[in-house]
Amino acid sequence: MQDARAGGRRAARRKVATPVTRPRAGVRSQAHRPRRSLAAAAVLSVIGLLAGFAIAPLPQPGDALPYAAADTPHRGDVQSLDVASDVAAPAVSHESYVATTGAQTLVAGGTNVDWSKLVLVEGGWPLTEENVTFMMRWMRQENGADNWWNRNNPLNNGQGSGGGSGLGSYATLVEAAYYAAENLQSGRYPEVDAALARGDSADATAQAIWASAWASSHYGYGTHWSSRPYEVIEAPASAWGR
Repeated sequence: MQDARAGGRRAARRKVATPVTRPRAGVRSQAHRPRRSLAAAAVLSVIGLLAGFAIAPLPQPGDALPYAAADTPHRGDVQSLDVASDVAAPAVSHESYVATTGAQTLVAGGTNVDWSKLVLVEGGWPLTEENVTFMMRWMRQENGADNWWNRNNPLNNGQGSGGGSGLGSYATLVEAAYYAAENLQSGRYPEVDAALARGDSADATAQAIWASAWASSHYGYGTHWSSRPYEVIEAPASAWGR
């Protein structure tokens, strides 16, 4: 009796377990066939894409970009500028000194060259190399180079110095520069003023001062005038009022 019941239970377990744990033959292969087909198709697509990249040539540096279309609004436009044949090129200045040199800069420099420039600045004359050369030669004729600041009156100017004969003195070299320019523009030395305004010849300006009444000797009309190179010498700070 027990054997019969045990046999019935084993039969029942086989009948229930068979459809779950042991599927019918052919079911597994049919369920996986679509997945294998999709995987194969994906692999082929990737291979085809890579092959396309390998075959397509890379753009060269000189190739035009596809978006640089030839039908842009400005294609073929050329700008030109016509200049009249009678237009002359502007003159180029070759001056050695700039006209914007400030008085404070010159005072700080403190040399005889700085004082000569300060006179030119006070008179509004151009700071050309020729004008500076004339001033330096003139100063050397009036006072020795080693003592050019004598009595703070480098040109022995009588105007404003308290000495009509030019033996007066000034409080500072700055004041002396102002009165030197004022005297040269007083109307008594028009040729010298004009030559300094041109600023193109130290010799021409020298001839103008020789012919003037600045010095009673007229510098021997050039025989007492040296054109040798000048020396740059600094005056004491006290002479500048510093």
